[in-house]
Amino acid sequence: MLPAPFDDVRKSMDYKASHRFADMSARKVRPFVALIRGRRADEALELLRYLPNKSARILEQVLKSALGNAEDRGARHLDDLFVTESCVDGGPMMKRIQPRARGTAYVIKRRYAHVRLTLSDMQEETE
Repeated sequence: MLPAPFDDVRKSMDYKASHRFADMSARKVRPFVALIRGRRADEALELLRYLPNKSARILEQVLKSALGNAEDRGARHLDDLFVTESCVDGGPMMKRIQPRARGTAYVIKRRYAHVRLTLSDMQEETE
């Protein structure tokens, strides 16, 4: 028996991009990540383009990078790509001390984030 031809079996291909040590708290980026998760890549890019936030600029750069990776790796139809995975994790914190009255000190935490984005050419079925 001969195996089925490869044209009939369409495998999902994943294209990933990440931005590590983004200069923003993960808490500020998460609402925008949730906004684009599950959408088509071009639609997500249009949504982010018109939002006036630094978080949207960071996500827009990561999404463009993922689209560039897909093009570089030979994705046939860039219009068919979906944002299948998008997540933001907290990165390291730089801790500084702000002197206050009566010899006390406040800790200033400079937070960073790691942004990961995955594009796929087939939308996953959620059950």
